[in-house]
Amino acid sequence: MAVVTIEEGALPEPRRAELQRALEEGKILYLPTSPIEIPAPDREFLLGLKQSRAGYHKNIAYRPQSDRVTGFAADDAADVRRLTDVLRRYSRSSIAYLSSLFPGYAPRWKIDYASFRALEEEGRDLPLQKKNDLMHVDAFPTRPTRGSRIFRFFTNVNTTQPRRWKTGAEVFPALADRFAVSSGLLEKATHPGIGSRLRAWGEAVGLPFSARSPYDEFMLGFHDFLKENGECQARAATEEFAFPPGSSWMVFTDMVSHSVLSGQFALEQTVLIDHRSMALPDRAPIAVLERLAGRALA
Repeated sequence: MAVVTIEEGALPEPRRAELQRALEEGKILYLPTSPIEIPAPDREFLLGLKQSRAGYHKNIAYRPQSDRVTGFAADDAADVRRLTDVLRRYSRSSIAYLSSLFPGYAPRWKIDYASFRALEEEGRDLPLQKKNDLMHVDAFPTRPTRGSRIFRFFTNVNTTQPRRWKTGAEVFPALADRFAVSSGLLEKATHPGIGSRLRAWGEAVGLPFSARSPYDEFMLGFHDFLKENGECQARAATEEFAFPPGSSWMVFTDMVSHSVLSGQFALEQTVLIDHRSMALPDRAPIAVLERLAGRALA
C-alpha cells in the first residue's frame, strides 16, 4: 500500500498539486491527526450507539440533499435528530476541508452521502457481495456515477482501536488490463440485457429508475467479480495498514482495491468527482475501460 502522509498546517499549491497526483495514481492520503474536529459530546454520542438501541443497515447514511438519516431506527426521535446534527456537521466540515485541499475538484463534484460505520467489521455476518473484508473496488448498485470517480474521506472516531485495511498492490488500470476482457464483463456491459433496457426506458419516461450506463454495469459486475474470485482474494499481493484513533485518510475507492479487516466507529464522506477534473484523467477507470472497449461507456 502506498500511503502518503499529509503534514499539518497550510499547504502551498505545489504540495497540494503533488498530493492530488498521488491520489489519482492510486495512493492513500493519510492525516495522523484528523483536520475535522469531532466535539467530545458528539463523539460520546456516536460511541454510545449500540445495536440494542438501533436497527442497522450495513451503514447509517446521511443524505445532505434532503438533510436526513437512513439506516437508523430508534424509539427516541431525539436520537434521530441528534444523529442528524452530528452527521451534518461532519459532512459540512469534511467538504470544507476537501474544497480547500483540492479546489479544482469542487466545481464539478457532486456531494454524496456521509455515513457512520458503527459496527465492528471483523467477523460481520453479511452476504458475500456486501462483505467489507473481501478485496474489491467500489461501485454503487443504486446510484450510477456515469464515469464520475468515487472519492472517500474517512475518520476513525474510535478512541482505543485502529481501523485496519488491506489493499492490493495492483490499482484499477492493472486490474482492468488483467480481467476486464478475459472475465467477459466488458463485453457484457456493452451489450445490455433486457433488464438494463427496461431501466433506461423507465428513466426516460420519468419513472423512479436510475439507469446504469455500460460503465456502471461493468463496475458493479467487477466489484462482485473481485469478491467472488478466490485467486484474487488469496493470492494477490497485498499490504496492511492500521489507521489509529483520531486519524483521517482519503482515497479513490474505485481505483484502489481494498478490504476492511477490523475496526468500529468510523465516519465517512463520499464525493463523486467528474473525471474531467482530474490532473491525470487518463488514469480514471472510465478512461481505462473506454480504451479497452474502443467506445464511449457513459
